[in-house]
Amino acid sequence: MHFHNKYLAEFFGTFWLVLGGCGSAVFAATFSNDIGINIGLVGVSLAFGLTVMTMAYAVGHVSGGHFNPAVSIGLWVGGRFGFGHLIPYIVFQVLGAIAAAFVLQWMLKGAPGNEAAIATLASNGYDGSSPGGFNMQAVIVMEVVMTAFFLIIIMGATDERAPKGFAPIAIGLGLTLIHLISIPVSNTSVNPARSTGPALVANMFGGGDETLVTQLPVFWIAPIVGAVLGAIIYRLIVSGAAPAETEVAPRVETRDSDYHRDYRHDGRGVRDDYRDDRVDYRDDYRGSQDYRDERY
Repeated sequence: MHFHNKYLAEFFGTFWLVLGGCGSAVFAATFSNDIGINIGLVGVSLAFGLTVMTMAYAVGHVSGGHFNPAVSIGLWVGGRFGFGHLIPYIVFQVLGAIAAAFVLQWMLKGAPGNEAAIATLASNGYDGSSPGGFNMQAVIVMEVVMTAFFLIIIMGATDERAPKGFAPIAIGLGLTLIHLISIPVSNTSVNPARSTGPALVANMFGGGDETLVTQLPVFWIAPIVGAVLGAIIYRLIVSGAAPAETEVAPRVETRDSDYHRDYRHDGRGVRDDYRDDRVDYRDDYRGSQDYRDERY
């Protein structure tokens, strides 16, 4: 498979993650007109999980389904990913996130009253940019812990000893749970590309606050640190662990005397059958002599 296939898979996978996750936040999380649609925090959390799960099934067999620079770095630290693809993966993931943010902003401009959403695009932040007003220290701890557990889930679900075919489900539900926990704190990043795309587009083309960009380093450093810790923790957990299915059945010991007795018994039976066959053969041979005598 050509390298560009992997990079395109990462581009479109990250595009779908930002479009579906951030799109659900800016379009439907607080939509409360006469139609009455409002998916809230639970809906947005589920949307992020579904984007990862669906694209993992769709293109995970092409690129591995990272869609996240922190995941790529964590898998490299965990020995699951080669360094040669690391930088191109990160570049295409960020480009996919930026492209999705442009599409979201363009759609939001198609209806009045979306100025606030255009200026943020569900960006991550702390202090005044945090949904719950959490400070930088709280956001850093949350992002490190959540990303570490995300890596543990990913590496465990994709381990060769894990049940086959269920990894995207476990990873998608894991990301859903992470968002349920941390949206009020930081709007949930655990993904530097997801943070970068909306923040850059909102700030440069949507009139967003400059803090969306100045706070971006936190949402690169904290998830990457968490991913590295998660990879190390998982390797410590499974180091030297044997697969569960390698339980050895109890060995049935056979005494040598029993073995030789059975062997001798079987040998006698074979020799006796052989003698009977020889007798029958001689009888048949004599019968053939009689046949020739009668014929000639």
